Amino acid sequence: MRSIASRISVMSGEGALSVFARAKELEREGRSIIHLELGEPDFHPAAPVNDALKRAIDGGRDRYCAVAGLPKLRQAIADYLAGTRGLNVSAANVVVAPGCKIAFFLAMMALLDSGDEVLYPDPGFPGFASITLGLGGVAVPFTLSERNHLQPDPGEIAAKITRRTKILITNSPSNPTGTVYHDEIQRQLAQLAVEHDLLVISDEIYARITYGDPYISMMRYPGMQDRTIIIDGFSKSFAMTGWRLGYAIAPVAIAEALEMLAVNSYTCVAEFSQYAAIEALKDREGATPRMVQEFAKRREQFVRDLNEVPGWRCPPPEGAFYAWVNIADTGVSAEELCRILLEDAGVAAIPGAAFGAAGADYVRFSFASSRETLREAVERIQAVSSAWQKSTVGK
Repeated sequence: MRSIASRISVMSGEGALSVFARAKELEREGRSIIHLELGEPDFHPAAPVNDALKRAIDGGRDRYCAVAGLPKLRQAIADYLAGTRGLNVSAANVVVAPGCKIAFFLAMMALLDSGDEVLYPDPGFPGFASITLGLGGVAVPFTLSERNHLQPDPGEIAAKITRRTKILITNSPSNPTGTVYHDEIQRQLAQLAVEHDLLVISDEIYARITYGDPYISMMRYPGMQDRTIIIDGFSKSFAMTGWRLGYAIAPVAIAEALEMLAVNSYTCVAEFSQYAAIEALKDREGATPRMVQEFAKRREQFVRDLNEVPGWRCPPPEGAFYAWVNIADTGVSAEELCRILLEDAGVAAIPGAAFGAAGADYVRFSFASSRETLREAVERIQAVSSAWQKSTVGK
């Protein structure tokens, strides 16, 4: 048998999915597991969204359709971004994809040549480095550290830019840290992009889920309109994870390249789900603001309770729905701690190193579950905390 392509050997999986698989095994054995590993809202789409889907199916909207997305949906996305982020884009800038991962993958495929360097946040979404490597690029991390309040350091990024640097990846709000990049930080990143002629891929899937100042997109800064590719979708803001609906916003020339890649891969996104997406963007019932308000309450409760666990330290996230917990003071590795949590307490969480080397002393929890579930999770954690309290005795 011929060998598998070498690109597969340099790519990586996702820690969240690995933990999820083990958690499901334990559930099949009859164990009670609290799932805090996946970034999946426990909400469901609003009733008008589901009704729109049913009407589309009943109306025969199950055919091949425009490769870049239904014209009505592309225009609706442009209007939505104008209303929620103050962006001036047109339908011609929008390419609809079956999920944000595919939108990101195709953007990287359209832009990256072998040997090109890509700057990406560490800790960060695992796909940033994995896809870069799989496409023959060079993945160059920049650190989100506590001493810098988990913000990117423009000085560090500037020092890592070379003549081969082509793409800067930003992710605000961040997965896994919950960081919302500050205005001045983003302004400096935009200046670096313009100065060094970099393309910026801005992962904005959590843009609607913030707990402080209004969100500012990277595309808003001077000189960024023609060099920014936004990746966004419906999974988080509209609780449509399983629908697999994402999109890219890009300069027309790049959007056309993405469309060419779509022709050669998935052809088009399911027509009926696109009609439902149009309804989701209207949000007639205010489902998204209500969901975010509930996330804010969970954030307050969960962060407070996590900070009562011996040896744990958790700053409040500014966006998304993740708690990024520093567990260095426990004296136990994050991997061992997560094993204890899952196997002994029935709480599934992700070791921080799954998001990059800079996450080695951290654990990520999703607080996209009910307040009651989160309260029970902390009670279970406290019940097994003696396992790491003993390891620090005498230190």
